[in-house]
Amino acid sequence: MPIEIRVPQLPESVADATLVVWRKKPGEAISRDESLADLETDKVVLEVPSPANGVVRELRVETGATVRSGDLLALIDEAAATAVAAPEKEKLSPAVRRMVEENRLDTSAIPASGKDGRLTKSDVVDYLGKQPVPSAAIAPAAAAAAPPPTVAAKSVSAGTRVGRAEQRVAMSRLRQRIAQRLVEAQHNAALLTTFNEVDLTAVGQLRVRYKDRFEKEHGAKLGYTSFFVKASIDALKKFPVMNASVDGTDVIYHEFYDVGVAVSTDRGLVVPVLRDADLMSFADIEKKVVDYGTRARSGGLTLEELTGGTFTITNGGIFGSMMSTPIVNAPQSAILGMHKILERPVAVDGQVVIRPMMYLAVSYDHRIIDGREAVQFLVTIKDCLEDPGRMLIGL
Repeated sequence: MPIEIRVPQLPESVADATLVVWRKKPGEAISRDESLADLETDKVVLEVPSPANGVVRELRVETGATVRSGDLLALIDEAAATAVAAPEKEKLSPAVRRMVEENRLDTSAIPASGKDGRLTKSDVVDYLGKQPVPSAAIAPAAAAAAPPPTVAAKSVSAGTRVGRAEQRVAMSRLRQRIAQRLVEAQHNAALLTTFNEVDLTAVGQLRVRYKDRFEKEHGAKLGYTSFFVKASIDALKKFPVMNASVDGTDVIYHEFYDVGVAVSTDRGLVVPVLRDADLMSFADIEKKVVDYGTRARSGGLTLEELTGGTFTITNGGIFGSMMSTPIVNAPQSAILGMHKILERPVAVDGQVVIRPMMYLAVSYDHRIIDGREAVQFLVTIKDCLEDPGRMLIGL
């Protein structure tokens, strides 16, 4: 009796999904919990694991098809389970297996902390965080491997184009959702942006002074993100309207701080949320941000991790951006934009000195936030970062 593989129950806010890739073909062996297919919603990618060992008998849905909860996807023949029992010895969850496969990792080299010696997502994230990034990774391997296009042998004069090709590619569901939300944000809110600049000398000195001890103690690198999250929370507490949202003619003031941290992936921008970020330590924030970044790029984030948020931080500086006007992540009312750190000459106590400077931007919904509040909010973040001790003693 074949086993039916159906679309799992989709989250309440998700009506349907797109089958983006089959991980197995008919006739191939599959182990229990091994991923059979990936389903893409407008928020996350969901894996469809096999419930048992077996052989894929039939795929009932074509790649790119739209499916709903309970739809039949495939049939698996469990009778051939003995032929695939061996691969199950690693006992990897679908998310962990995907991370291992995409990063081409040797599981025997990764210390396992799970029950019965099983690898967890945290184990893989920690292992990846300790690996050096090869310089060759900067250049896309696919581009290097691709052969140059061939041109029919004929005389072509200088400046003549050979062919005028075009390619039409459908937007992914995530990209469609991003486009929809950004347009809605600009249509439904009165968006305005204010700027300032911050001297990151003090933060840089702290990182240099404590980075080795911090990593040894907490198993995570001390980056800039945790400082910006902590500084933002201090500013949000002083200006609660920056942490609020609009609901019709009401303003909802959130008495908690769920900070979204934007992460760029091949599929588009996603914003996983640091729940109760005000209760997290610097180490907690750094570990969570690394975990979110790794799982975002492998499609392993859950819908819950991408839902909600009262304020967002985005960092265009990692791509070299000097200045930008970020768009508010509705229904939130404000977003902080970080940018590239550059050494620039600045005046300090009447002297011209070279300091690591960053431009900051905060975009806000002018319907409920006045310019005075937005400017003072950004000045508070600047003050916290230029004198990090203020965050420790509540000034």
